[in-house]
Amino acid sequence: MNLEALGRHIQELRHDRAMTLQQLARAADVSVSMLSAVERGHKAPTIVVLARIAEGLGVPVAELVAAPDDQRVVVRRAAEQEHIDEPGGWRRTVLTPVVPGVNFEWIRTTLPPGCDAGPFPAYAAGSHEYVAVESGTLRLTLGGRALDLDAGDSVYFAADVEHSYANPGAAPCAYYVAAIVMRPRRAGRDRPAR
Repeated sequence: MNLEALGRHIQELRHDRAMTLQQLARAADVSVSMLSAVERGHKAPTIVVLARIAEGLGVPVAELVAAPDDQRVVVRRAAEQEHIDEPGGWRRTVLTPVVPGVNFEWIRTTLPPGCDAGPFPAYAAGSHEYVAVESGTLRLTLGGRALDLDAGDSVYFAADVEHSYANPGAAPCAYYVAAIVMRPRRAGRDRPAR
């Protein structure tokens, strides 16, 4: 294992998540000095330390040690897709695999009749969303402007404005969101996409 390449990769993943060295050390439950030495390629981490760093970054250990060419194709099988059941009965499925340095998300959401998923904050400037309605009616509110979209309709908007999704209809609504979410270089986490 090339320790310098491993260290650079860990540092890139940390920067992608807008985490400081101290924040990752705390999340990974490793010392700042150990993490710093690993990132500089000066120290070989044990498998336990590597697993803690991976957990702190929210990635599998294999992603930390994979050769760059291994990451050119990333498959996410249906059984591996993350399904999140939200309060109010709505559900989102994260379709895209996590790729370091790529701020793209593709999500399928289903809203039961009359469900309002609530507001989502404005993302950083340069964020974009594309929405395509598969079935039902979707009410997309941007800033204070409401748009009703039916099955087959699609829309693009700059996501640097507060936005919300609701199903005003009597039938379930299913829609897809393809988002490029720019994250500011600061501590903290944005609310996940819908």
